[in-house]
Parts: sequence; structure tokens; C-alpha cells
Amino acid sequence: MRQTHGNMSRTRIAIQRFRHTYTALSSSAALTRSQFQCSQQHLTRAPLLFHAPRHYSSSPKQDYPTGDFDFKPITGWKKFTVNLKMLTAFPWERLRYGTLLTIKLRGQISDQLNSRFSPGLSLPQICDNFFKATYDPRISGIYLHIDILNCGWAKVEEIRRHILNFRKSGKFVVAYVPSCREKEYYIACACEEIYAPPSAYFSLFGLTVQAPFLRGVLENLGIEPEVERIGKYKSVGDQLTRKTMSEDHHEMLTALLDNIYTNWLDKVSSARGKKREDIENFINKGVYQVERLKEEGFLTDIIYDDEVITRLKERLQVKTDKNLPMVDNRKYSGVRKSTLGLSGGKELIAIIRASGSIRRIESSLSTRSSGIIGEKLIEKIRKVRESNKYKAAIIRIDSPGGDALASDLMWREIRLLAASKPVIASMSDVAASGGYYMAMGAGVIVAESLTLTGSIGVVTGKFNLGKLYEKIGFNKEIISRGRYAELRAAEQRSLRPDEAELFSKSAQHAYKQFRDKAALSRSMTVDKMEEVAQGRVWTGKDAASHGLVDAIGGLSRAVAIAKLKANIPLDRQVTVLELSRPSPSLPEILRGLGNSLVGVDRTFNELLQDLTFSHEVQARMDGIMFEKLEGYPYANPILALIKDYLSSL
Repeated sequence: MRQTHGNMSRTRIAIQRFRHTYTALSSSAALTRSQFQCSQQHLTRAPLLFHAPRHYSSSPKQDYPTGDFDFKPITGWKKFTVNLKMLTAFPWERLRYGTLLTIKLRGQISDQLNSRFSPGLSLPQICDNFFKATYDPRISGIYLHIDILNCGWAKVEEIRRHILNFRKSGKFVVAYVPSCREKEYYIACACEEIYAPPSAYFSLFGLTVQAPFLRGVLENLGIEPEVERIGKYKSVGDQLTRKTMSEDHHEMLTALLDNIYTNWLDKVSSARGKKREDIENFINKGVYQVERLKEEGFLTDIIYDDEVITRLKERLQVKTDKNLPMVDNRKYSGVRKSTLGLSGGKELIAIIRASGSIRRIESSLSTRSSGIIGEKLIEKIRKVRESNKYKAAIIRIDSPGGDALASDLMWREIRLLAASKPVIASMSDVAASGGYYMAMGAGVIVAESLTLTGSIGVVTGKFNLGKLYEKIGFNKEIISRGRYAELRAAEQRSLRPDEAELFSKSAQHAYKQFRDKAALSRSMTVDKMEEVAQGRVWTGKDAASHGLVDAIGGLSRAVAIAKLKANIPLDRQVTVLELSRPSPSLPEILRGLGNSLVGVDRTFNELLQDLTFSHEVQARMDGIMFEKLEGYPYANPILALIKDYLSSL
């Protein structure tokens, strides 16, 4: 009896995990606007009043400033004051002249600001360091260590842009790539020189797109998914209900992959001074030997890290027996812009960062970096709206979506903010479904050419676990009052016809609300919006051609457009004030000190986050993995949970 009780407990845990997993699929990995059961919330919610922004309206045909970087060296009296500031700066801000800034680009790159004790890389701080180093007379150049990255193409594009901006100062950027695939090389080819060790792993073999299907696995387990999706491209339900890819799904993925691959070929061929056909032919040869890469002009030389340092010493005229003065990315983040005379102007533009899966309220187990908490973001939006010191606002979005209600409430607040001052949405790797829902509340939407966006569609569903229960000898009986009371409670049976009809109507209602608000926000007719909605995911470039995005570019272009809309001269400096500046939590500080108990806490929190949205598919949408032939491990958290369940029987 004890053993049976233990098995039943593990079974219940496994079932709970399946429920959480399905929520993850419908809320984030698939860029779905609705979380599991979310469409039910729309049935009882009163319609919102719509207020168009008074300052401006969205217009994809309008010309906007590019925000391109124009390097102007600091001279005269300002140069003298900067030198004086550096002499009197805090000790940790002081550097020797001729210092080399070293940055290791590897693994996950967050779009949020990190605290001093936070692990991992932060895109805002990387870009900020590039900008400061451009004007810092003590920095002679940058030495980039580029290893396997786990981020989307928009972040890669932003980093590449800052490398090219830095080079406008006349300083050099050298890349060292011990392991390199398409994303890593995309960044490296923007550098002046590219080095690799003789044993380097290179796999420039092309790009793939993968879409996993779980129907067969679920059938074997006795689990029947009941899914209602609206939008022929909203393919998250396909993962559960199909065993192969639909024609619409195939069409969407092919278009996304073609856009990314074409962009990669164009940028790399331009950077290396080759024809696009030559690059493509080289890719198709399957070359992995670094010697061949050097012969074909993809590498500057094949040498080890210490040999690169020796060459840099010669370049900077440092004696071989002396150490090359260096400062790493983390330490250089402590150098203030004001120390370098880059404090900005009097006018303030607020930037509010929204990164991760969307939830309405914060749970007791949430971490500071666990996604977008609707009620907290709304507080920041209202703070900007109620303050006269901000001339404009930028909503920086890197989100695959999530809770439908939270997305709608944030959309409402962004619309209210846009009615009082200019609001620009700046998209990072992904701003789709709930992420796009937020963006469409802004007056102007700016995206990178490869930002994944759109996905205006909904999906909702439940699991019928009747056969599974029968296999394991489990039974569940329900006593209910109310015709539809068992709609969400009775997972041991299929939906009745009347329940299925209500299920379908609620999903249709949620989709129409989303689509109609998108049409209103983008100044389109509903019929026109329907043509580009239906759950389809677009790259930023294609989204712009269909009126879902206004301009292509990064954060700098968003700032330039904000200045234009706020009637601030484009050549005047402004101060972009981060409203999401982190303060280190106690667990973060302890983690930074290597406390093992907090390490356990971190692991536990990461496990809980994986149940709500997975880093593996966060920016790849709908279980899609844009990978190379030697891509990330193909481990899927869904499959891991199934394996865990099987082991519990």
C-alpha cells in the first residue's frame, strides 16, 4: 500500500507538470496571447474605451530619422574637463591610457539591465560599454572573445551595429573565436581582424528550423489534447494535435528562415568583400577546417589567444615582458558616462524595459528576472504619464507573450500614456502575441529587420487524461452545480458538445478582441488586419511591409524618433533614463559570493521558470529552434517532463 501511494503521488505530480507545460506552450513558447484558460477571462470582461494618441498616429509610410551614429571627437575645453574628471574619478573608474577593453560574448544575453551581482550578459550594458569606449581616450581598442551564443538575431544585430559604430572612432576591434557558428561569425565579421586557434570548432553549414510534434507521444501515454486555435498560422496547437507540419505552418517557417538566411548571406558577403554566391557556395561545401577558412578569407589568422595578445602588445607598443593593460566588461560598466563627458542633455526620455513571459501578478516564487509582471510595469507607465519631466517614452520589448489579461491591461496603459506624450515601441529579439499586443499601444513601432513579431492569434485547450487514468488505475469523481462548472475541472473526460461550443466561442471572442484592437491601433480596417493576423509570425522587415511595424532599426533609431515626436532637435543631446534599473537582491549578492545554499534556490527557481516559459524556445516561437547543424542540445522541456513521468510509473 505504501508503494502504491508513492506511485499515485508521483503520478499526480506528473499530471500537474503536464498542465503547467501546456500553459507554457500556449503562453510563451508559441507566442500565444492566451494562457491556458485565458480566453475564459474575456467572456466576463467589459469592453474598454479606445483613445487614440493626440500627438500622432501610426503611419508606416512616414519617413523617420535613422538614428545613425555620427562620431564627433571631444575637443577644446570639453576635452580638458573630461581629462580632469578622469583624474578625480572614483578609484574603480581609473584606467591607464592604452587600455584594452575585453568583452566575452557567450551564452545567454538579457535585454534587461543586470545588477552588479547578476550573472550573465546584459545587452544594454554591452552596448553602453561600446559607446563609452568610443569616446574614452584611455581605451585603445576592444578585444572580443566570441563563443556560442544563446540569443536571437535582433540582439546579434544590435551588437554588430555597436561594433561598427565603435570603429568610426578610428579604434580597432579584434575578434577571437574558438567556437563559431552563424550568429558568432555574423558578429565577428564586423570586426577588423578575426583570429581562431588551430583546434577551433567552426560549423558554417547553414540554418535549420525545427518544429517538434508531441501527438504520437501523448497517444502512447493515453493523453488526448483538446485544442481550440484561432488563426490558421497559430500552430502551437499543432504540436499537440498533429504528427506532421501543416502547409500553413510550413509556409510561415519557410518565410522566416529565408529572411534570416538571406540577411546573413548579404551582411557577411558585404563585410568580407565577396559575392553572395561565393559565400553560399562555400557554405554548401561543408568546410570545417580552419585552414580552409583562412585560405578562403574568412579568418585573418590561425593563432592562440596568447599569440593574439602578443600581436596586440606590438600594436600598442607595449614591451613583451610587460602586461597589456586590460579592463573587462563587468568592471568597465562601473565607469560612469558623466566621467567621460557623455551625460546627455536636459530633456529626459524614459525607457521602460519589458522582457520575458507576461504575467499579471508576481508570485511568491518569482525572481527579479522572471519576466514581465503586468502590475509592476503598469506602475512604471503611470509614473511616466503623471510626470512632466519626461518628454517621451520608449517601451523596449523582448517578449513572446503570455497572460492575455495582463497584455490587455498594459496595452490600455500604454495607450493612455501615448495620449499625453510620444511613446515609441522598440522591439528586440521577439515581440509577438502578448508582446506585440503591448507594442501596438505605442504611436510608433520600431523593430530590427529580424525581430520575430506579429502572431495575432489565440489558442486555448485542455487535456483529456481519461485513458491515462485508466492505465494507471486512477479514478476521479466530480460533483458539480452549474451547466459548465466542469469545463476546466473534468480532465478525465472529453468535452461535451455544448462545452466544446462554449470553448470555441470564447476563443473566437478573444481573437476578435485582439485583432480589432490591433486594427484600431495600426489604423487599419479589420479586414486588412485579418490578412496579416491569423497567428502568423513575421520578421520585422516583412512586418513593416504589411503595416505592423513603422521603422526598421535598433534603440538608437527609437530615441531619434522620440526626439522628433517630442519636438526636440535631432542634433541636441537628451538623457535616456532607465526606469528598470536593478537593485541587487540578497540572493543575487549571495550567489555572487558563491553561497551553495542560494545555488540550490536558484536551481529551484529556474526549474519553476521552465514550467512557465522555456529559455530554449523563448525567442524561437512555437517550439521553433533556429539552429545550426551543431546547434544547441535538442532537449525539449516537454519531453523531459514526459520522461520524468514515465520514470515515476
